Amino acid sequence: MLHHSILDALPEDLRAETLSGLPTMRFEHGKILFRAGDPCQGLPLVLNGTVKVQMTGVSGNSIVLYRMGSDDICTLSIGCLMTGHGYRAEAVVEDSAEAAMLPRGLFDRLMAQSASFRLGIMASYGHRLDDLMLLVEEVAFRRMDERLERWLEARAGQGSIAITHQELAVELGTAREVISRLLKELERRGKLRLSRGRITFPPMA
Repeated sequence: MLHHSILDALPEDLRAETLSGLPTMRFEHGKILFRAGDPCQGLPLVLNGTVKVQMTGVSGNSIVLYRMGSDDICTLSIGCLMTGHGYRAEAVVEDSAEAAMLPRGLFDRLMAQSASFRLGIMASYGHRLDDLMLLVEEVAFRRMDERLERWLEARAGQGSIAITHQELAVELGTAREVISRLLKELERRGKLRLSRGRITFPPMA
């Protein structure tokens, strides 16, 4: 049975009515759920898997804004539904995912009829906004070499990570050439070892 925490906030009768007509969809890796400029048809509710939301600038460089996992809500869709504007970024399935779609009309109705649903939506929006503000701070005020080292240090305990230079550039919102140059310098300093599609970290002392 479909389960998502935001629906648990609904009164029992309204929840049962919502679940009875709510379709679920399965998406494979690489599927683009929406692109910049697309109109918002409803609110996707991620049930499992992973979807990343990223923005591409006029330079052609991309940056990951956030990821949605199990039980998450698409913050960008909330904003589009409330303003009537199209998407400003795209959503791509990273790990095969399943999602339910709340149509625009049903979303509006639930917002109007359920205070607990409305508060849950706004709380989710607020938490994600905090994360995005931290991202803006990182991009605007930290040097790229610092941001890269912080990103790598957070994952060094894994021993190695499978990621290309281009994928890492998208994570950090810069060009592949910049990432390649910085990674080679870190390799020269003995901080890591590079191989095709993988970064390996030396054993921690």
